Amino acid sequence: MPIVVQKYGGSSVADVSRMKQVADRVMRTRRAGYDVVVVVSAMGDTTDELLALAKEVSPNPDRRELDMLLSAGERIAMALLSMAIRELGGDAISFTGSQSGIITNDRHVDARIIEVRPFRVQDELARGNIVVIAGYQGVSYRREVTTLGRGGSDTNAVAMAAALGAEYCEICSDVDGVYTADPRVVPVARRIDTLSYEETQELAESGAKVLNAQAVEFAKEKGIAIYARATASSLPGADPSVDGTVVRRYPPRLPGTVVGVASERNVLLLDAAVPPGEALELLDAHQVAGKQLHQSGDGHLTLVISRENLHDEPRVRRSLATRFGDRVQLDDELGALSIVGAGINASFANLRRGSDALASARIRTRGVATSSFRITWMIDRSRLDEAVRLLHATFIEETGL
Repeated sequence: MPIVVQKYGGSSVADVSRMKQVADRVMRTRRAGYDVVVVVSAMGDTTDELLALAKEVSPNPDRRELDMLLSAGERIAMALLSMAIRELGGDAISFTGSQSGIITNDRHVDARIIEVRPFRVQDELARGNIVVIAGYQGVSYRREVTTLGRGGSDTNAVAMAAALGAEYCEICSDVDGVYTADPRVVPVARRIDTLSYEETQELAESGAKVLNAQAVEFAKEKGIAIYARATASSLPGADPSVDGTVVRRYPPRLPGTVVGVASERNVLLLDAAVPPGEALELLDAHQVAGKQLHQSGDGHLTLVISRENLHDEPRVRRSLATRFGDRVQLDDELGALSIVGAGINASFANLRRGSDALASARIRTRGVATSSFRITWMIDRSRLDEAVRLLHATFIEETGL
């Protein structure tokens, strides 16, 4: 039978009642003629609660021990969901990330998958079992438990779908797809029917709470379609974009169209008047990942750092100050504002239009970065939501897209 991989987020399994609803949806998928692999996140706010508990014990928890702690949430959810499926008459077996063959590098808290060895999963599917896998986690080549950072369960699901040659991967949550902006910030934001892999990756990297960027990379490599859907929705029909978002190659859209506006509030801007190699070496020593790096001809370096996986910020600040003094500055007042779409930088029209809109609202720009699919402005964090609404009105509402 063809294989379908389904991922269910924490809100979808937040309590026993919702867990049973997910089990029923899994069984309906099975009865529709599919072998089913399910990747499940921790229940509700379990991960946040465990992290808060760790911070009560230690203000700077060891990253290895943090992984041992946080990975427990998904293991609880996988076992309970397997039990719920069995109560409905299904044959189910649960696996941790390591048991399912998710192999990662040796970074803790924000590991990356380097290989998937799904032999045990394939054996159980051949026996007719539904396989339930703990999301967000894997095992390093040194046999250490690792976690994958924000969106890690998505990454598990899509990587497993790619390894198994699944027909598609369904990402189920409490929203019915990917929107043109965060609906909590832009009430008129609307669901996007189809997205390219590249557009989805850029939205994720720009702070949108959509699919994990590494997850999309796995799908892109293997040509796996991703269906982002609401857990409460029906099973995908002939056109899954009718009530969800489909991520695939070459969506039917004119090049240069802005499909979404995203923002990232929790960032730092590093400004370094030191040899770039020395600054980057220190950041690597503290496992600080950066993005939007710019280096001028005289060696001056600017770098945007996301705080999402920066678990030891005070120590990093002390190390920078001790090593470089005031030659390295960390600006904590900015946010990143981005528009995303295939081919939007074929000319400078979108950049000029966005910059003019910000200037007309007297929103000062501290820096601009571009890629083939994205334009990002660094602006005052306090005006970030206002700017998101402004650019959404400029690029999406005014064009009627």
